[in-house]
Amino acid sequence: MDFNFTDDQEQLRDAVRKWVDKGYDFERRRGIEAKGGFSREAWDELAELGLGGLYISEDDGGLGMGPVAGMVVMEELGRGIVLEPFAQTLIAGAVLGGYADGNLKDNWLPRIAGGQAIVVLAYQERKARYRLDVCEATVVKSGSGHSLTGAKSLVAVGDEADAFIVPAKVDGKIALFLVERSASGVEARGYGTQDGSRAAEVVFDKADAALITADGLAALEYAVDVGIAATCAEAVGVMDKTVALTIDYMNQRKQFGVVISSFQALRHRVADMKMQLELARSMSYYATLKLNAPADERRQALARAKYQLGTSMRYVAANSVQLHGGIGVTDEYIGSHYFRKLTQLELTFGDTLHHLGEVSARMQDTAGVFA
Repeated sequence: MDFNFTDDQEQLRDAVRKWVDKGYDFERRRGIEAKGGFSREAWDELAELGLGGLYISEDDGGLGMGPVAGMVVMEELGRGIVLEPFAQTLIAGAVLGGYADGNLKDNWLPRIAGGQAIVVLAYQERKARYRLDVCEATVVKSGSGHSLTGAKSLVAVGDEADAFIVPAKVDGKIALFLVERSASGVEARGYGTQDGSRAAEVVFDKADAALITADGLAALEYAVDVGIAATCAEAVGVMDKTVALTIDYMNQRKQFGVVISSFQALRHRVADMKMQLELARSMSYYATLKLNAPADERRQALARAKYQLGTSMRYVAANSVQLHGGIGVTDEYIGSHYFRKLTQLELTFGDTLHHLGEVSARMQDTAGVFA
């Protein structure tokens, strides 16, 4: 298997890295966090790079570059701990492109690709505990359309988005709908999250909804798997930068008259951090390459990847703070923000314990020792 990136993918990586390094430095990020955790201006800059159309076909106004390009972009955004939820654009492009009818595609995909519309997944409910088949939101037919009632939590930039992709039950079965934020009966209450970004509690009270697909659970599983792959790639970028920051600090910090990077025990800790990073990177590649596999194989692969990424994130984050000492948790130091980001990413789209359970449940008769 060839793990080399194409020239187009390397050029894409270079373009995003340059934007992060020059256009999204730590001071700008802190300013965005102070103003609520989301910047429409920064979002427009990402759109100007053409990133909105990575998962959208050329026929629908996108670039059609696919999952590997999405992974490359998410790694670089992770290195800059960018607050704007670009993963949601990948999810929206994949779900609408793969499941919606022609009218919905024509109305939304070109605008998503161009950055004019922000469409986010609103699926988490308080009682679900990461389970996708638990859904209390309901839909009833209303004339020629649908009316949706329910509440969703932790919706990325929910009070800034233009529309939501929402699972809800119709006659006891989960279907997937698109609801515009401007629709009557939609209320979004925004707040800041631990990593400095923005989310919202969104309540739907008989809101007009457009059906994306009646096979809602399968579509939702695919949406979350796209999100997991994007989260894994983003986490690799965050960990890569975290390790680099830690090494740089150790090469400057002195104790007993010498830099602490000369202490063998601490060098071993850094080596273990690097091993966890590379394990995470390989599993991120695995997750991305499995996105187009059959559903059962894809779900199992993404759970494996998220479990390993969660384990690696915890290890790298904890050791980075310990090797830094007190400065590692101060708000003024950039390293603490990488720690916060890793802490939140570990919980995103299912925490490590949840995905360990998913891996275990999907092993079936392949587990154990056989004669």
